[in-house]
Amino acid sequence: MNTFGRNIRLTTFGESHGPAMGGILDGFPSLVKIDFDKVKEDLARRAPGRQAFTSPRKEPDEVEFLSGFNKDGITLGTPIGFIVRNKDQRSGDYDGYQGRFRPNHADYTYYKKYGINEFAGGGRASARETVSWVVGGALCRQWLAEKGVTVSARFIETNSVEQAASAGDSTGGIVEGLITGLPVGVGEPVFGKLHSRLAAAMMGINAAKGFEYGDGFAAASSLGSDSADYMCPDPDRPGEYLFTSNHSGGVQGGISNGMPVNFKVYFKPTPTLMRELPSYDTAGNPVVIPPKGRHDPCVAIRGVAVVEAMALLTIADLIKGMK
Repeated sequence: MNTFGRNIRLTTFGESHGPAMGGILDGFPSLVKIDFDKVKEDLARRAPGRQAFTSPRKEPDEVEFLSGFNKDGITLGTPIGFIVRNKDQRSGDYDGYQGRFRPNHADYTYYKKYGINEFAGGGRASARETVSWVVGGALCRQWLAEKGVTVSARFIETNSVEQAASAGDSTGGIVEGLITGLPVGVGEPVFGKLHSRLAAAMMGINAAKGFEYGDGFAAASSLGSDSADYMCPDPDRPGEYLFTSNHSGGVQGGISNGMPVNFKVYFKPTPTLMRELPSYDTAGNPVVIPPKGRHDPCVAIRGVAVVEAMALLTIADLIKGMK
């Protein structure tokens, strides 16, 4: 429910307008020297109010580590506990939402499932939850770097974010990810395939609506003769092979083949708009949702750091479990 991973497990807690977000990263390897400034850099890329067309909420997003390190910043192999305090909540912005279901939000489903939901900021349904994922991913990034594995991502604009924001509207977007340096053999068939684990991780991100790797959806209209990845000997490693193309996205049979793993995550438009929206309240009365609060006109912009974090957590978990 609130735990991600098998060999390296991240359990998170906290609500968007509560005192803090936080987590426990269990199973992380010992003897890893952590550069805490680099952790701050990853958090700054996800933080609101740092980039154009993102939520103006001003959160410093300073992580406080409570356990798991010695005085020199070296991991002990014990659970790494941390919190990120919420500093800029404005719960009053949500007074008009109390008891009302915002279209395309989790308000209705949470209310029906639990009999209660946190209207202020959306509680744990808020993208604020992802700050803990980025902390865990930032730690995994440094361990994977020791193994020559890197993860990066970039935002692809699908509609003009500026025009959408100016009109009080929102837009979706795409985040393209790339994993390099993976050795051959990462991934566990049959139900622990590398691409299925990545897909599950990405589809757990708020507002994610689709995932593809390699040729992805375009493969459905391709011919086999056009999508084959032909092998050739690696001149630098006798007995090893490279591929002349990468239609497979670095994954064959659910296992990495040594080529870069490339994938895309598709994000829906932010459901909160800066215009009135019709809906219903918990008593079944028709209501109007007022245009209040601070929101991203395109969540995919800050989603870049989150996609990287989930890919890092996934790959670290798989590699930690390899024999």
